[in-house]
Amino acid sequence: MIPRTSTPTTARFRKGLAVLASSLLMAGLWLTGMVPVTSAHADESDHEMARRALREGKVMPLRAVLDKVEKEFKGQVLEVELEHDDGRFIYEIKMLGDQGMLSKLKVDAATGQILKIKQKRKH
Repeated sequence: MIPRTSTPTTARFRKGLAVLASSLLMAGLWLTGMVPVTSAHADESDHEMARRALREGKVMPLRAVLDKVEKEFKGQVLEVELEHDDGRFIYEIKMLGDQGMLSKLKVDAATGQILKIKQKRKH
């Protein structure tokens, strides 16, 4: 058996793949309602709150928001969270751009308007 050597680049690549895989899994589970979203309501489960907000028109469907965001930001969605702060629903979307730029977007879940953008270059 040939011993496997691990270089810093290989280790970072494996870690990156693990993070990407878990992020995509969480996003997929969230889309199906199997993972809770952040909530200030203790008496209602998070996914029930998110579904009610969608049914009542308080938030746009995630796919519609992603379609809107992906027109402006080319890249791969890594993670999505739905937050409910101060009576307002916010989608927090992390994306990896084609040129290695990591973007964190805060998007108004009701309108799809991008509220805040943080970007940093991946090492």
